[in-house]
Amino acid sequence: MAGDTDDGQSGGRAARRRGAPLLKVLIALVVLGAIAAGALYWLNHGKIVAEGCSVKTPAGEGTLEIPQAANAATITAVAHARGLPDRAVTIALATAMQESKIHNLSGGDRDSVGLFQQRPSQGWGTVDQISDPVYATNKFLDGLVKVPGYTRLPLTDAAQQVQKSGYPQAYAKHETKATLLASALTGREAASVNCVVHEFAEPETPAPTVAAAGDAASPAAPATPDRTQQLTDRVRREFGRTVTAAGGYSSSVKGAENAVALTPEPSASTESGPDAARQNGWEVAHWAVTHAQQLGIRTVAYDGKIWRMAKSADGWKPQASGTSTSLVLVSLAANTAKS
Repeated sequence: MAGDTDDGQSGGRAARRRGAPLLKVLIALVVLGAIAAGALYWLNHGKIVAEGCSVKTPAGEGTLEIPQAANAATITAVAHARGLPDRAVTIALATAMQESKIHNLSGGDRDSVGLFQQRPSQGWGTVDQISDPVYATNKFLDGLVKVPGYTRLPLTDAAQQVQKSGYPQAYAKHETKATLLASALTGREAASVNCVVHEFAEPETPAPTVAAAGDAASPAAPATPDRTQQLTDRVRREFGRTVTAAGGYSSSVKGAENAVALTPEPSASTESGPDAARQNGWEVAHWAVTHAQQLGIRTVAYDGKIWRMAKSADGWKPQASGTSTSLVLVSLAANTAKS
C-alpha cells in the first residue's frame, strides 16, 4: 500500500510539472491581452489620433492629408470668389485629384507643375506662378468657364476640354469623391470637415525691413512673423471680396481672445437668404480648419459650434454662447514656431 501511495504522489508531481508550462502560457496571454486592451483604451480615450482631415456627410465619408484638404479648400474659395457654381468646384477638385492627388507638386510629367500639373511650355505661366495654388486654380477656371455648357457636360468631358490630357476618361473615377468634398467645403453640409492637428507650422517670415534712407547706423532687420497678417492676407487672396477679415477682435468665446473675425459677404455662387449666409459661413469655417496647421489657428467658432486645435480629435463641439451666423471667429497662436 505504501508503494501505491508513493506512485500516486509521484504522478501528482509529474502532472503539476507538465501543467506548469501551460499555466505560464495562459498568464502570458492574459498579460498581453491587458496590454492590448490598455493600448486600445488610450487610442480611443487618450485621443492618440494621427494628424489628418476627415469629411463626413449623409452622403458618405472620406479622409485627406492636411495639405490635400487645405488645397481643396483653396480651390473651393477661389471658385466661389469668382461667383462660380458648386459644379465648377466639383470639376476642379476631380481634376486636381487626378493630376496631383491635390498635392502642390514641384514636378511631374515633362515640365508639369502644381495642383493641376500645368506646363509652362504650354502657356500656363511660369513655374513660380503655377506653383501658387491660387494662380493655378484661377488658370484652370479661366479655361473651364470658356467651355460651352460645362455645368451640363459629363465631368470628365468638361475637365478634358481644359486639360487636354492623354487620358481623357481619367477624371470620371474621381467624381463621387469630388462631389462629396465639394458638398462639405462649400458649406452645404455644416460641421462636416474636421482636421486633427498636433502642432503648428512655423509662421512665414516677411521680407526684412529696410532701414530708412540716410540711416546708415540702422541695418536691415528681419520682420517678426505675424500670424494675424498672414491669415488676413491669405483670406484676401483666396476669397477676394466675399470675405472680410478684422484683427484685434475680442469675444466671449473661451479660448478665442484677441481673435480675427472673418465675415462672409453675399456670394454670387449661392442664392440669397439666411440659409445661403449660413452656407457661406460654414465654407469659411471649414477653410479655417483645413488651414489651421499652416496658419497657426487655435480655435474656430461659428453657428453655435467650436473647433479647438488642442482637442481637434473631438471635432466640432457645441458652444453655448459667443458665436453667431454673421461671422466666423478665429483665434491664433503666438508668433513663434510651433507655439
